[in-house]
Amino acid sequence: MKAYERVMQARNSHRAMGLFYIQRLLSNFVEMHGDRRYSDDGAIVGGIGLLNDMPVTIIAMERGSTVEERVKRNFGCPSPEGYRKALRLMKQAEKFHRPVICLIDTSGAYCGIGAEERGQGQAIAENLMEMMTLKTPVLSVVIGEGGSGGALALGVADSVIMLENAVYSVISPEGCASILWKDASKAAEAAEVLKITAHDLKKRGIIETVIPEENRTNEEICDDLKAELLKRLEKSAKLPVSKLLEERYNRYRKIGL
Repeated sequence: MKAYERVMQARNSHRAMGLFYIQRLLSNFVEMHGDRRYSDDGAIVGGIGLLNDMPVTIIAMERGSTVEERVKRNFGCPSPEGYRKALRLMKQAEKFHRPVICLIDTSGAYCGIGAEERGQGQAIAENLMEMMTLKTPVLSVVIGEGGSGGALALGVADSVIMLENAVYSVISPEGCASILWKDASKAAEAAEVLKITAHDLKKRGIIETVIPEENRTNEEICDDLKAELLKRLEKSAKLPVSKLLEERYNRYRKIGL
């Protein structure tokens, strides 16, 4: 499958989204709301639950499955409040020694004037900084479209997992084509050049694991993902905090070498 075909798969409105994975992965999930500063953001769903018998904090981007839900959740484009809610839950997880699982699926952070007035860039930057030194295991999973800093704000982790038809990039193929060639119709060509597919990113050490999707149900994909999460969390639990942070730091230092 060509890169741009995978982009279309990642954007497919019938694709399983954040809430599906939360409900399938965890039992006894309790959602938490609000950033304690301004409001709640429906584009970010977060809370605590049990992964098998392990208490975890899970934070997911959610686009919504109906028109009404998509409007309510701003089509999965988080505002500063969403990122601050996510960070609040991460710091809570650190306090109570719970692992953090982040599910990424957004075309990018909301770029409206209100979001900028309330500190969108700062909210994303704070997440990047705090996640790098969070004293608890962090796993991120790209389940759909991982777009720009809006995705990276939940992407600083000990390991990054991607579904086979997910994409992860600093810019959309259409945006790249518009900048480089002044022609958004060259998006397919841009997608190939950007190397945004799961297999391309694994080759370059940006992610650790690809979960196969071809000819598989959402339930089967989720079961594989759950097994991978449990395996990685079991490994992380054996590391002292100092070693965990050192390996996370080194993971990002070696990217691009």
